[in-house]
Amino acid sequence: MLSKKNRYAFHALEYLARHNGEGPQRIEQIAEARQIPHKFLEAILLEMKKAGFLGSKKGKGGGYYLLKDPSEVNFADIIRLMDGPIAYLPCVSLNYYEKCEDCVHPEKNCNLRLTMIRVRDESLKVLENTSLRDLLDR
Repeated sequence: MLSKKNRYAFHALEYLARHNGEGPQRIEQIAEARQIPHKFLEAILLEMKKAGFLGSKKGKGGGYYLLKDPSEVNFADIIRLMDGPIAYLPCVSLNYYEKCEDCVHPEKNCNLRLTMIRVRDESLKVLENTSLRDLLDR
């Protein structure tokens, strides 16, 4: 399940993409339009700025704007940024691998792990091939 933080991030990105080319968008505008708590949105936008998805301008006429074309922002990158691993088990994560503490089987023989690898791979196919542009076009 997507966290509230992730859902708010997608709502904010969709708003910014819809207003792409119109200049920086104020946090207040985004928060009001998408019903996102201002302080929570502020932290989310700052995190996305630090990760290189957004730029910002201070002062009058300032706000946030997309640095990348919406077609270059995929769902997997945003989910990982906001929530971390996409995989259901730490032992199948590509970017956050950890050995499962409670596993009694060698990894190569763990049927749960083998199943979750398939789930991860299929999920990643969808998430990595779905962009912010796709969200706008639906």
